[in-house]
Amino acid sequence: MRVLFAGTPEAALPTLEALIASEHDVVGVLTRADARKGRGRTLHPSPVAATARGAGLDVRTPATLKGEQAGDVRDWVRALSADVAVVVAYGRLVPADLLDVPEHGWLNLHFSLLPAWRGAAPVQRAVIAGEEVTGACVFRLEEGLDTGPVYGRITEAISGRDTSGDLLERLARAGAPLVLDVLRSVEDGSVRPEPQDDALATLAPMLSAADGRIRWEDPALSIDRRIRGVSPAPGAHTTYQGARFRLGPVTAVPEVTDLLPGHLRATKHEVLVGTGDCAVRLGQVAPAGRRWMPADAWARGSRPEAGTVLGAASAMNDDGEAMS
Repeated sequence: MRVLFAGTPEAALPTLEALIASEHDVVGVLTRADARKGRGRTLHPSPVAATARGAGLDVRTPATLKGEQAGDVRDWVRALSADVAVVVAYGRLVPADLLDVPEHGWLNLHFSLLPAWRGAAPVQRAVIAGEEVTGACVFRLEEGLDTGPVYGRITEAISGRDTSGDLLERLARAGAPLVLDVLRSVEDGSVRPEPQDDALATLAPMLSAADGRIRWEDPALSIDRRIRGVSPAPGAHTTYQGARFRLGPVTAVPEVTDLLPGHLRATKHEVLVGTGDCAVRLGQVAPAGRRWMPADAWARGSRPEAGTVLGAASAMNDDGEAMS
């Protein structure tokens, strides 16, 4: 089939690469525009753009697919005569008048077991919620938010140490063959899409920096899940001496219950912090302006005083900016 692909981040690459290597013909690629990154603020293409251009594909990077300002790219989409569009984390809305332009519509690889976790952050929300199983679905886009019928699905276990980054990487790899299987069944007419039960829907809105702020009065298990769920982005953080202090995954220490929430105890070999029930052992940390390092190495260098409280009297807002 003639396939239009729409995607942006690294999570979309396994599917794009599988399509390029398949019997299908990738006739065009939609992705986000080049973005400025790094200290030099130089322009960098999205991972999908770089891979697609390297394969010699026709790549378009419109700011929107809506309205007159998108007239050229809308005409291009129609002129491609694609049989189907495949979407993986594109990051742009597809307007209603384009949804039926490919004969078989726009099929989206979504990283949850729909109707669970409809929205922009399904993997992160599943980890934060402490779910033990998630998965990926291929469904047809319609005007509602991730509401279309499901063409195929796979499941994936969530381990007690998975970050959202770990889990997304596995789902992205496992989702690529799922997409190819769905395309084959669409092409031969054997697929029977399954309507979603809206009564079972849960939402997964995009995460902000505020979602990564750790509240030490929460139970250790909740803190552990939140840190893993926001890792690597937007990232978990607290404050130390009024400055942002980034946190990697932690380990609960059930036998230590004498530390108050946020209170820190550092030895040569570990750094413990009190929570709403038991202590947690810090793993990797990144003080303001510094790189990631083991928490015990940070403590040996910084020598935090007895009675130090993380997150106390923060002088920073949730976006890491100084508060007046």
